[in-house]
Amino acid sequence: MGIDLEKALAQEDRSEWTKELRALGHAHGFYKELGNDHTALFVKSGPTLIVTFENLDHVFEHGERLPWGFDFVQSQGWSILGLMAHDWTWYRDGNVYAFFDRLRDEGFFDQFERVVFYGASMGAYAACAFSAACPGATVVAISPQATLDRDLCSWETRYKKAWLRNFNAAYGYAPQESATARDVFIFYDPLEPLDAMHAALFQGQNVTKLKCRFQGHRIASGLIQMGLLKPVVSACVDGTMTRAVFYKMLRARREFRRYLRELLTRIDEDKHPLLIALLAEHVLARGAGPMFRRKLNAANERLLKRGITPPGQRSGGAERR
Repeated sequence: MGIDLEKALAQEDRSEWTKELRALGHAHGFYKELGNDHTALFVKSGPTLIVTFENLDHVFEHGERLPWGFDFVQSQGWSILGLMAHDWTWYRDGNVYAFFDRLRDEGFFDQFERVVFYGASMGAYAACAFSAACPGATVVAISPQATLDRDLCSWETRYKKAWLRNFNAAYGYAPQESATARDVFIFYDPLEPLDAMHAALFQGQNVTKLKCRFQGHRIASGLIQMGLLKPVVSACVDGTMTRAVFYKMLRARREFRRYLRELLTRIDEDKHPLLIALLAEHVLARGAGPMFRRKLNAANERLLKRGITPPGQRSGGAERR
């Protein structure tokens, strides 16, 4: 049988990467392998601890080499505990439960003035669930799942790889486990039905739900592209995050193409051609956009048929490109 050179090189590269993480952990905190599917890297820097959850293979494939936000967290003088999964496990693993039990029982979190659990999607579920190991922590959860237990959410048709995992063991039901947190910030798109249904299950007095309309499930990537993820996390960390603060930040979406495209597709072309024309003119005034041009032309035709002058053709209107 021949050797798969590409696979062999990838394994060698991964081995070197693991050595780098282990050396970093040993020098500044710890690096632990939690069974075969999960690892934990802790680097101590300051009195604020950020606990992150993500898919290790995703990090490796995208060349980030370190847990999410490592450089950002370090630049703020914060400590980081990065949990990484080798697969889409939702962290449903006895080794992970035991790890957080040990941190809790040994008073690991007591050395910090402030602890924040952060994650997106699978990582957001884990951030909510494992925050139970540190009562009084803050949770930042972007598009989280409450659980994937088939008896509780048979309506969840995504993530089939996790359906057979046990969500009734320790740290299982995220809304219940996060009840001891000081603040739980849930970022979600209310127009994304399955995400909205998960968000609805978080009902605690400590929960603040922040709606990100027309962002879909990939809210985290959208916040990154708008330059908002770091300010959002910082506000959650320093205790200044409120609905008013977040929605003021979210005004940046007015110039965010992905949001504007999604908004454009949601407008009924026959009922609201004027809205489509105004939105398309807004975008095209700032650069090219083939889809926006097509939508604008079609909307203008509808307006003219109804005897309405398109906004771009009115006196003083925006110049058409």
